[in-house]
Amino acid sequence: MTVTPMIGDWEIPRTALLRTDQARKLVEHRIPGRQGSVFQDLGADPVTIDIAGSVFSDEARTGFLDEARERFAAAEPMTFVADILHATDIQYVLIETLVVEEHAVRPGEIAYRMTLRESPPPPPPPDPFGAIDTDLLDQAGGFIDGVTDALDAVAALGDIPDFTDPSSLVGGATDEAAALIDGIGNIGPAIQSLFGSG
Repeated sequence: MTVTPMIGDWEIPRTALLRTDQARKLVEHRIPGRQGSVFQDLGADPVTIDIAGSVFSDEARTGFLDEARERFAAAEPMTFVADILHATDIQYVLIETLVVEEHAVRPGEIAYRMTLRESPPPPPPPDPFGAIDTDLLDQAGGFIDGVTDALDAVAALGDIPDFTDPSSLVGGATDEAAALIDGIGNIGPAIQSLFGSG
């Protein structure tokens, strides 16, 4: 191995085994009367990477356990590089499992196994206006500008009278009409007294 396996900025110590497992999701469709099947490809499963090794001495064991368990507990995608990933598009991985073993027949040594799973970054959020024709957006903007201009023109004409109250349109004419009607009502008694009737 010319490239030391690394998770993030952590160099995995004393790696003895690296293995990748790649598979595709295939749906089998059987056709009556035909030999064989037709398969529908649903894409590739996330790549699985197995790493195994061992470390010696108290200092090396403590350092390994601190680094490995810190990254396992973080549960965040991390970069991963190794020779075995040649010709793949793997960039980010998660530590799915972490197994540490210590045997009495080898005191001072711990063996470890890690399973990494490919974890690509999520796609960028979709543009809510991406499927809308830009010409329609321009037309909508022009329509709103036209409505705004019309409202400004109406406002420039001055206050619009309130037609719900007709008395506001005739001003004081209603008061003069009421006084005239009252005056006509007083004429009748005056005429009667003039001719001595009543």
